[in-house]
Amino acid sequence: MTARRFKVVSDAVIGASAVGALQALKVADRRRAADFVGAMMRKIGPLLKEHRVGRDNLRAAFADKSDAEIETILGGVWDNLGRIAVEFAHLDELRVAGLGPPTADDVVYSPQVKERAARILKSGKAIIGFAAHLANWELPAVCTKLIGSKSAVLYRRPNIHAVGDLVARLRAPLMGELVATGLDAPVRLARLLQDGVHVGMLVDQFFVKGVEVTFFGRPCRTNPLAALLARQTECPIHGLRVVRLADRNSFSVEITEAIMPARDADGRIDVKGTMQRITSVVEGWVREHPEQWLWLHRRWRPDDRRFSALSRGRAQ
Repeated sequence: MTARRFKVVSDAVIGASAVGALQALKVADRRRAADFVGAMMRKIGPLLKEHRVGRDNLRAAFADKSDAEIETILGGVWDNLGRIAVEFAHLDELRVAGLGPPTADDVVYSPQVKERAARILKSGKAIIGFAAHLANWELPAVCTKLIGSKSAVLYRRPNIHAVGDLVARLRAPLMGELVATGLDAPVRLARLLQDGVHVGMLVDQFFVKGVEVTFFGRPCRTNPLAALLARQTECPIHGLRVVRLADRNSFSVEITEAIMPARDADGRIDVKGTMQRITSVVEGWVREHPEQWLWLHRRWRPDDRRFSALSRGRAQ
């Protein structure tokens, strides 16, 4: 009982602190605050245990890079995270080229991307959009809502209720319908797709019950939901990518052409093969801008006990 009460109190304190921090960031100039927090995280990040995780991941993914090159990439990773923290409080202020007043644009795109997006909207068919933890990964959903399309986003609710409520309150007006991960999420998302709502999700994190794919030459497990939804609905799959530009405070957005799913002998979408194609696209993105990807989580877990137990269970 004492431990439970402590958790309730600590969660309340953390939640209140998060709310206060976001309120303080909201009144600050976004670009100046992002420059400051990004620089601060470059100094603090190497002191944290996640830095070692990122270093190990990078050494395995880029065996040809020197220690100095790896540390430079990790500096960019921490800088990016610091900027995201500031940008989250200002998502409603980010200006997308061609939308809103004719002022300096925070988010730009190429003519090819504009034509591709217009073609998708004109088709009248919902898409399954996948994204990765690159640059500011909140922006694909924000941009989708801004162009006027009906959209929904799969998201993982933070464990601390106060923080989760705050995140949902800030995201909902900007990103369309929020669908929390859970047992009913696949059914809800399939129904939304059938109703013409575009669905987006992140696909680059470890998922213990996922299908095995190869990422940077190493096996890992990924959530098969995007391919499962495609098999059920036959909706097209598109990649949505954000790249942080040279000034570190503005972005370009990209939409891929439809990713051709893998199919079995009967013509049905093959889930594992399709997730490998999606993962290969993400790998290409990460290789282009490794300093903008979240190397700090354990994407590969061959030594994970749950992973090993699951593998043994399926092999029997």
